[in-house]
Amino acid sequence: MQNLVAMNGDPVTNQNSRRLAKADPRQRAWLEVSPMAVEANARALRSVIGEQCLLMAVVKADGYGHGAVTVAKAALRGGADNLGVATLHEGIELRKAGMDCPILILGNLIDEKELEACFCWEIMPTLSTMREILICKRIVSNYRRNFSVQIKLNTGMTRLGCEVKEALNLIKFVDSVPYLDLQGVYSHLAWADGDKKRKSFDQSLLLTKKQQQSFNSFLRSLSSRRKNLCCHLANSAGTLRTSELHYDMVRIGLALYGYSPIEDSNFEVALQPALSVKARVTLVRDVEAGIGVSYGHNFVTKRKSRLAVVGIGYADGLSRALSGRISALFKGSFLPQVGSITMDQLVLDVTDQSDIQVGSVVTLLGEDRGKRISPQDWSDLLGSIPWEILCGFKNRLPRLLV
Repeated sequence: MQNLVAMNGDPVTNQNSRRLAKADPRQRAWLEVSPMAVEANARALRSVIGEQCLLMAVVKADGYGHGAVTVAKAALRGGADNLGVATLHEGIELRKAGMDCPILILGNLIDEKELEACFCWEIMPTLSTMREILICKRIVSNYRRNFSVQIKLNTGMTRLGCEVKEALNLIKFVDSVPYLDLQGVYSHLAWADGDKKRKSFDQSLLLTKKQQQSFNSFLRSLSSRRKNLCCHLANSAGTLRTSELHYDMVRIGLALYGYSPIEDSNFEVALQPALSVKARVTLVRDVEAGIGVSYGHNFVTKRKSRLAVVGIGYADGLSRALSGRISALFKGSFLPQVGSITMDQLVLDVTDQSDIQVGSVVTLLGEDRGKRISPQDWSDLLGSIPWEILCGFKNRLPRLLV
């Protein structure tokens, strides 16, 4: 940012001048988020699950890096009925933004003050043990008004949730507590996103089937209590795998943001990626052959080259392990990234792209003139998953709505 100087030579520091001197959020690097794409994805998924099934939009981790409030509003416009978060703070943020739909915290709250705040903000906690249920009992005995909660079962994820054999007794105890209102029972699929191309695919199908059978068996044991509960099991992969996993509600995460976690969906769903990562070229230089680039000189030019420095790095969420393995898009052309990705910058080889100049905008993730780079491309290189890529972008990257 250019320094402002008064007539006497002193820096101008008053509030009005600072307001005038705001930096363009597109000065260096940014994310572009399309609420319309999120809304369209929610609507497309809504058509898959049918009118009788509820749709929970999972907007934890700041909406998978897209901005939780932005995504939540768009998803609700597209037909979502519920919102899912991981933490109390995330739920309160949505309430403060005016969301009045049911919100479920998918993580465990273990502190009485947290659960009391959950009660006061009318956010549903997930209960996994008698310990949390007893805390909720103390809260409702003090306030004497309804506290909506849900119980989670461990059917094979072996993470949160009570054991299936314990669940019926927990539910009976909850039902015995005045003002403690059990709204739902759910579990989570551990391997519904198995890849048909992998040898382990049959194992993933078998595990999903076992979890489904365990869940079904428990639901039968509920008898007449079942009709008053919202029972749900499917994540995005389960939702797109088969309607048998839909139950009363589905919890949509990755698919809401425009990416299918499976390649063999039983449904035709046109999903639109909702996020792009863009950055500006900050310097262009011509170098001879044999010149080392960036830390460690892991890349050395083999010809006379034109190099472009781009203002984005691993402090923004681009893993250093991607160094020399990715490209950026400019006017439909792929430009190879060379040398080590550094904290705030990376270098592109633009020798074959004469149009690049200082200020040019390149696309790191997203589409440009029919060509696309997706989070899956990066996650395949890293041996990771698209979820981690999307959640990895840091807050210093402005989110711009497009």
